[in-house]
Amino acid sequence: MALDEPRDEDHTFDDKGLSYIIEKNLFNMVKPIKVDYVDTPMGAGFNISSSMAMGGTCGQSCSSC
Repeated sequence: MALDEPRDEDHTFDDKGLSYIIEKNLFNMVKPIKVDYVDTPMGAGFNISSSMAMGGTCGQSCSSC
């Protein structure tokens, strides 16, 4: 995740008062997408999950983004 300005090829959506920007082509591959902020004894950060099958051992979410 990073701060950015939307471009013509981007899709924007709002959730819980935050605005998100994602490339339209990528959004069509991963939707629906869910962004959560988690705070656990192991640490805190964003958890991003989608229906897109991921390769390797990452599973279907990324907690290190």
